[in-house]
Amino acid sequence: MHNKTYAVVDLETTGHSPAKGDRMIQIAIVFIKDGKIGEKYVRFVNPGQKIPAFIRQLTAISDEDVKDAPFFDEIAAEVAGLLEGTVFIAHNTDFDLSFLQSEFARCGVGKWTGKKIDTVELSKILIPSAPSYRLQDITEELGIPLGSAHRADDDAEATAKLFLICMDKLHALPEDTLNLLHRRSFRLKSDFSTLFYEALKKARTKRRGTGFSTFRGIPYRNMTISKPDRFERLVYPVDDQEKTTQLKKAYPDFELRESQFGFMDAVWKALSAQSEIIAEVPTGIGKTMAYLLPAAIHSIATGKPVVISTYTNHLADKIMEDELSKVRVILGTDVTATVLKGREQYISLGKFEELLRIADESYDETFAIMQTLVWLTETVTGDLEELNVSGGGQLFVDRIRKRSNDLALDEQAADYHYKLLDKCGHSNLIITNHSMLLSDMNRGQMIFSSLAGLVVDEAHQFVQAATLMNETVFSYTNWKYVMGQIASDATGQLLQQVDKLTAQFETDQFHNREQLDSAFVKFLTLFDYAIATLTAFNPSRRKKQQGNRIIYSLAELNYGRNEFSKVAEAMTDYISKAELFTSGLTKHVDNMTRNEQAILSEWDFWVREMTIKAGEWVEVFLDDNSDDFTVWMEKDMRSIPGSLTVIKRSLDGSQLIRKFIDRLKDEQTGIVWTSGTLAIPENERFIARQLGIDDSIPLLTFDAPVHFYEGAEIFIVKDMPDIQQVSQSDYIEAVTDTVVQTVMASGGRLFVLFTSLDMLRKTYDLITESQQLEDYALFAQGISSGSRIRLLKSFRQFNNSVLFGTNSFWEGVDVPGDALTAVIVVRLPFSSPDEPVYKAKAAKLSAAGLNPFTEHALPEAVMRLRQGFGRLIRSSADKGYFIILDRRIETKSYGQRFLEAFPDVPVKKVSLAHMVNELENCYNE
Repeated sequence: MHNKTYAVVDLETTGHSPAKGDRMIQIAIVFIKDGKIGEKYVRFVNPGQKIPAFIRQLTAISDEDVKDAPFFDEIAAEVAGLLEGTVFIAHNTDFDLSFLQSEFARCGVGKWTGKKIDTVELSKILIPSAPSYRLQDITEELGIPLGSAHRADDDAEATAKLFLICMDKLHALPEDTLNLLHRRSFRLKSDFSTLFYEALKKARTKRRGTGFSTFRGIPYRNMTISKPDRFERLVYPVDDQEKTTQLKKAYPDFELRESQFGFMDAVWKALSAQSEIIAEVPTGIGKTMAYLLPAAIHSIATGKPVVISTYTNHLADKIMEDELSKVRVILGTDVTATVLKGREQYISLGKFEELLRIADESYDETFAIMQTLVWLTETVTGDLEELNVSGGGQLFVDRIRKRSNDLALDEQAADYHYKLLDKCGHSNLIITNHSMLLSDMNRGQMIFSSLAGLVVDEAHQFVQAATLMNETVFSYTNWKYVMGQIASDATGQLLQQVDKLTAQFETDQFHNREQLDSAFVKFLTLFDYAIATLTAFNPSRRKKQQGNRIIYSLAELNYGRNEFSKVAEAMTDYISKAELFTSGLTKHVDNMTRNEQAILSEWDFWVREMTIKAGEWVEVFLDDNSDDFTVWMEKDMRSIPGSLTVIKRSLDGSQLIRKFIDRLKDEQTGIVWTSGTLAIPENERFIARQLGIDDSIPLLTFDAPVHFYEGAEIFIVKDMPDIQQVSQSDYIEAVTDTVVQTVMASGGRLFVLFTSLDMLRKTYDLITESQQLEDYALFAQGISSGSRIRLLKSFRQFNNSVLFGTNSFWEGVDVPGDALTAVIVVRLPFSSPDEPVYKAKAAKLSAAGLNPFTEHALPEAVMRLRQGFGRLIRSSADKGYFIILDRRIETKSYGQRFLEAFPDVPVKKVSLAHMVNELENCYNE
């Protein structure tokens, strides 16, 4: 590295296509020599055309900035001379280098030749847990200053610093890791092989680093399990003055909140008395700290752990990252905590090592392997969610998940999941998710037993977790993928590799192979016929169709069960032939190389996957237990049969929940249920009954601090068309006009919440086609790339952003302060009458003589709207508008139920023009 000159290049342009006339507006080159940043070359470039509005906004480069700058023709030779003999570096060389090469060709300058390094590719390998690899995200993650993102000079300098940090990380890796990386570096797009080889040569001259162990030649970071010292007995702070004194240790500006202390006392009493409580605790009172403190004190007093359960792994991680350090400061002792997730969340080192020995990796697999090798030198949990892989790499990661507790002795010693289970036994707090907690009922040896207490946060989602516990999903794409792994006869595929082994060890190859092929042809023929039956059927009631997506109950199909039974029989026969095909090889395992053993193990793995699929087929298509489940099919008319999915889901999870809770009560464990939304007017025990909580257990409600919602207002736009009286297209046009006017009046920072992805797409498309919001950053769930967390992060980074979201954005999303100033509710969040789960539940309620609308649809929708309002005000300093476009909230008799569920906030029924006027006045001030 030290004897080369690296040229770090960044370009700003009018667009992405020089062939279509896009031109450069700024170029920056930062040179690295001897491992240090040196000279810089920065020039504005006259593009000979107006800079588009979006580019002006993105780069803050105006037409005025470039009007006196040289055209690129005038400096092309100079730039080419500067780059000659250097290693070209850019954050996405596919763009910067290809654009530059096109411009060189246009200007009659010879193309640049040499080695190139893409820092996107490099940082993905060496910083495999970064949440995002956009330059402004990765630099923020690493603490690299980035003055103005999308300015070539600042971007080039930040990229140069990113490259140097990557080099430091590369040179800190163990020799064995570098050796495994170097072997694969030749398959990448960038010229990394020299970088890895130089690092490997240096590593060979250094002493082996401490802090690492090795599993079959793969280095991994040691996980230390510290057993806590004996604690001094902690006394729960009974009076308000004691509590305030304690909390001020972590929150110097802490102000007493009666509801927080009231909830804290309720948690302490429930845990101490080994009783059960259910408590609604709104945003703003410090709910998480109010249960963590008594839980930690109670655990230390009893010497047993308290379990904290949340809905998602993300929320569990946030408690660990954001709150535990404060608990330790407040209590002045090392409160121990472990985040525990499901077994398949963690890496199987045995499977990973096995796959490294099987050749013919794709680019995505090679890349995921390199990321995993580096990640293993960093992770102390083995949680695969830490890895940020993309594309086909995710398929590889799914292959290395831990699926069994049956491990070889050396793998047991290295297994992260085993170590975390051991760590739980020495922890005061075990933080987990609802699904993990409920699945404890199905384990031979239960994890969550002999507890000091249980706190279930986001308790309303415990119902959803329980109904999903027994969900079975048939995915055509997934099935074909599994079938392809074991049945493909293409060169280099698994079947051919196993075939060679049977020939090499002279087992009964030809007879068994003939039987295998015949069994597969029969199975595939019957499978394809059954799939054709599913894809050919279209429901007669077209209102179930959402755009190209069709959803309908499988009961409507009235399919020939006999044909589906034949598929199950043929599949079982094929699986038995697949097992027979390799049965003769098992006695030769000791004479096989490790690579040959890996091939055999890989075959066994896919045969087991096929066996699981056979069980899914019976469960979904042939099981008669229809009272407690509903089965429905989804498909997209644009991609048949690829989009075909059939889902079987439980209708009621309360029995499973009570079975779990009764076991804890038998062990005399205190239980706390809590959430920000548990009670609604006229049906306050709606969630409690779904949880199976006895009516004798009181529902405690705590109020938000006085003045907490002072900054909030609710607008009902009274001149919107009635959603039930106009066509969907007319309503979407009205929504589009309202969103555009609201965004322009407020300057952005809005959520627009939908109940249907189809309506979201159509509204988003109409807004983008109109180009009225081209100066705003628009992000849409299901359209913009990235997960929910990534969309949120992108939303926060722009002052003028708008986020279009569906169900998952109605709750569990935290955007405090000025980052969110308004929420627009497009329609009241009722479940569709044709949504399969709702339809099945409604049928059961009707059969029991109950009204499905008042007993289920209405309270569920009121609960969701409350959750949507909760996105807006996250602290007493927040200000914002909650805008409802669905006029049913004022025209229908049930509308009052929605309004009564809101906190004490002004509700104004206004015209769109009046609302826009108020917003403009507010934001102009």
